[in-house]
This record gives sequence, structure tokens and C-alpha cells, in this order.
Amino acid sequence: MKTAVKGVNISPVNMEERKSIGLRAGDTVRVHQKIQDKGKTRIQIFEGLVLARKHGDEPGATFTVRKVASGVGVEKVYPLYSPLIDKLEIVKRAKVRRSKLYYIREKVAREIKRQMRRTTMMGVTTESEAEVAVRVATEAKALEEAALKAKEAEVVAETPVEATPETTPEVVAEAEKKD
Repeated sequence: MKTAVKGVNISPVNMEERKSIGLRAGDTVRVHQKIQDKGKTRIQIFEGLVLARKHGDEPGATFTVRKVASGVGVEKVYPLYSPLIDKLEIVKRAKVRRSKLYYIREKVAREIKRQMRRTTMMGVTTESEAEVAVRVATEAKALEEAALKAKEAEVVAETPVEATPETTPEVVAEAEKKD
């Protein structure tokens, strides 16, 4: 039933090369994926841990890659023989005892929760040079204003208060009775 036709390409991907790469769970891989943006094609690199490889070497074979980006776990499922994959690199190979590493999801979440319990929230911030200059200038201005007010208070305290007809004790007492 199986007849091999030589010289006929079923896929634009070299399937034998992809089979022989020996991709398995526990490998850290770098996937170079072709992405089309507005008519232009660019290469995007996705590097992470292979959690699973499914369907062996058949044409529908897939592999799942997980990475943590900005504190969020991101998983992508790639077809092994996809023409959108430009290049597959195995960066690191780890010895694992499972063929599917789905438990890594919960393990990472537990470790993050454990680290969050150990950390304490601090109100420490840094200031840029511009912020420091503005703060120093406003403090200096506030000190100058306080000094001017103190001098004015001294001058007012030193000047004798003359008794005017409105401030005599009789006039003040009559004003209080009216209130």
C-alpha cells in the first residue's frame, strides 16, 4: 500500500530533518516563526520549555512550548511540520521522567505564591534628578516665606499699639454685648 514517489514534495518543509531533530519534553527550544505584518514577513523568536510532544512523527505531530513573559505564563502549540516555522533550535536538554510536563504550570504558580508570601511591601521609591531639584526649590521657597513671615511678626510685635477710639475698652465691651 505504501509507495514512495521520489522527486515529489508533499510539504515545503524538509520532514526528515524535522523528524531527526529529536524534539522531546524537557527540552528548552527556540522557535523561529514567520509572521506576516502588512505584507511584510518577519521572524519572531519564541523560547521556552517543551511541555509535550503529541502524535509522534505523523504529519499532524505537534509540540507545546511554555515560557514566562512579563510574569505571565504563555503556551503555544506548534505543528511540527508547519511551513511557518523557519527554524527550530534546541538550546538545552534536560533529563525528565515524564513525557508530558503539564505539572510545571502548577509548580511555577506555587513558587510564585511562596515568593510573594516572603516579600514585604515597601514604600521606597527613587527620585530623578529633576524631581530632586524641584523638591529642593520648593523647600527653599517655603523656608524663605517662613523667614519673611517671622520678620513681619517681629516688626509688628515691636511697634507700639496706640489706643484709637475703636479699640478703647469701653467700645470693645459694647461690641461684645451686641453679639
